[in-house]
Amino acid sequence: MQDTVNMPKSGNNKFISKFVNYKVGVTPLPIFIVLAAIIYFASVTQKLPADMIGGFAIIIILGTFFGDIGSKLPVLKNIGGAAILSIIIPSMMVYFKLLNTTSIKAITGIMKNSNFLYLYISCLVVGSILGMNRKVLIKGFVRMFVPLVVGTIMAVAGGMLVGLLFGYKPGYTFFYIVTPILDGGIGEGILPLTMGYSEILHQPQSALIAKLVPAAVLGNIVAIVSAGVLKRYAEKRPDLTGNGLLVKTKEDNEILAEQKAEKPVDFKLMGSGLLIACTFYVFGLLISPLIGIPAPIIMIFTAAIVKCFNLIPPETEQGVHHLYKFVSSTLTYPLLVGIGVLYTPFSDLVRAITPAYIIICISVVLSMMASGFFVGKFINMYPIESALVTACHSGLGGTGDVAILSSANRMELMPFSQISTRIGGASMVVIATLLLKMFS
Repeated sequence: MQDTVNMPKSGNNKFISKFVNYKVGVTPLPIFIVLAAIIYFASVTQKLPADMIGGFAIIIILGTFFGDIGSKLPVLKNIGGAAILSIIIPSMMVYFKLLNTTSIKAITGIMKNSNFLYLYISCLVVGSILGMNRKVLIKGFVRMFVPLVVGTIMAVAGGMLVGLLFGYKPGYTFFYIVTPILDGGIGEGILPLTMGYSEILHQPQSALIAKLVPAAVLGNIVAIVSAGVLKRYAEKRPDLTGNGLLVKTKEDNEILAEQKAEKPVDFKLMGSGLLIACTFYVFGLLISPLIGIPAPIIMIFTAAIVKCFNLIPPETEQGVHHLYKFVSSTLTYPLLVGIGVLYTPFSDLVRAITPAYIIICISVVLSMMASGFFVGKFINMYPIESALVTACHSGLGGTGDVAILSSANRMELMPFSQISTRIGGASMVVIATLLLKMFS
């Protein structure tokens, strides 16, 4: 009788123990529920501030939740599910009005008014470059242009060919599907591209933006999923991946050991690293009007020059690198939530989803990635990393790079992916505008 009475109690104890010890991300579930409840009630009572505090609160709680689900669901976890859910579900929440105005204002405050996106990219780019092996950096920047150029040509050819098979005119496919995928994102690509299109075609820019955004978003989603598949493939074929290294060198083992070596974290040096990352971006803003090159590109090349000439002491470099590791490991999925809410209109996706349109977008991205894979193999680059860097040419600017590389767990490639996105995207905007002017 005593055993029978104790049995339910034992079952209850097991459930309570599991409940208490279960973690969402790294936060125990009971604490996570309390935090989520506080943020929720603050938003519904309009007490959630539309600044960094309110913005961080809402994107971190949602990013942690969706990232955790995406990393655990069968199948989805192997194709970048955490990144995909962190973008798509918030986008759907806006579309179905499941996010109230207070929450959206808070997210807008952190993402746009406080420019969190560029702070994130500055920390990642500068931290990864200064923490990178010098030889790998130099060889990577020189060689990555080969798969980038070949991949772009193959993406254009592949997209137009598939478009022909579905009855799309080559001109329409190139200007309204292929180019938006390859132009470097919304702010850096779609906006200047539609300004040019509007002037040439005498059509409202707003109508052209709505026409081009679906291809850019779908292309980015295909790249995210493909990156997740490549990550899975890398686990089965370790000979094809450098685990974040782009170029093969004789010192691969030493470089990997150097990257994996745990060095003590110095929080004062991390603070100095934050100052350095911000200053590199500010320097880019200062020089940009003088030479006509976007600030992020100037930031990348400045950081690379500083690294190549060893102009910063090693301990300071380590501080910036630790900052990069902190930001990439804790703020990636929250950032993707902000991208989903503000930069990924679900309504545009829904309107564009036809089988032919989707297949064309897939053909553009896969043609580019396949080219990067095989070209990289022949020029002494790791094929999987080469394919990923090339794939970032189809990303939505810096936001797309973050999503693609986080899906593949290769955030070390951020400097190369930024070059792929920025230079490749700017080139496509110029080429497409000139061609449209010639043939219109």
